[in-house]
Amino acid sequence: MLDRLRPALLALILSASPAAAADHLTVLLDWFVNPDHAPLVVAQEKGYFAEEDLDVEMIPPADPSAPPRLVAAGEGDVAISYQPNLYLQIAEGLPLARFGTLVETPLNSLVVLEDSDVTTLADLKGKTVGFSVGGFEDVLLKMMLEESGVSLDDVDLVNVNFALSPALLADRVDAVIGAFRNVELNQLDIEGKPGRAFYPEEHGVPPYDELIFIARSDKLDDDRLPRFLKAIEHATLYLTNHPEEALEIFTKAHPDLGDELNRRAFMDTVARFSKSPGAFDAGRYQRFAEFMKDQGLIETVPELESYAQAVR
Repeated sequence: MLDRLRPALLALILSASPAAAADHLTVLLDWFVNPDHAPLVVAQEKGYFAEEDLDVEMIPPADPSAPPRLVAAGEGDVAISYQPNLYLQIAEGLPLARFGTLVETPLNSLVVLEDSDVTTLADLKGKTVGFSVGGFEDVLLKMMLEESGVSLDDVDLVNVNFALSPALLADRVDAVIGAFRNVELNQLDIEGKPGRAFYPEEHGVPPYDELIFIARSDKLDDDRLPRFLKAIEHATLYLTNHPEEALEIFTKAHPDLGDELNRRAFMDTVARFSKSPGAFDAGRYQRFAEFMKDQGLIETVPELESYAQAVR
């Protein structure tokens, strides 16, 4: 009799046992939550992280420069960062590596007002250009101008402290570099002063991934990482196929982002999310590393395997 009851008793015990806790994963964002993070929000809200047995905690930074350093110090599992910045971080000796891509095209652009007399990059000679962050943005501007026969010395650079659109609208500058094409162009249009963008990848700058996922280089064998990317891929394909539904999911999770600017930015970013976030184009990363060296931003080209890999 007892032998016949044992299977039923075992099943009852197992069904009454609490489910194992999902694996916790901290993701340090590059900025406050915004449409660039849509795949993460959709993955969270649609349960795709849970399907991969992950409990993902997304943490906006108090200091946007801090997340890579925190991950390097072991105080976070994943950080969202920028491909150009990764080379600088490696040059500093930070033990970081790219293992996935969030936004696979540049978002950075040079923007002027549509009614400006700047219709080509050559027209910027003698003009004022606003910027927010020196270094890489200077190089972008330099390369773009050189293609049109203009040098960096031919323009007047003004630090506008992240107030790119306001600087243009107030006529403080003739152009701005570092404007995100999915944000500032929409912001200007909403204000009734449409802008015109010039894209770095069309003017001498090698294409690069705007936003990437990075982790400590000695943690790339962590089995949470491929599961994380699988959920991100699932979410990205969903929002690509169902952008309106994904937008409603996003704004329901973050009602403060339901205004016209964020809705427009969301739709403009959909096409730029990587549909294969775990895929890795080694040639593209090598070319950009050589570009960074040629422009004097890094002294040596690092070994590719040391800072960018695919995880499985």
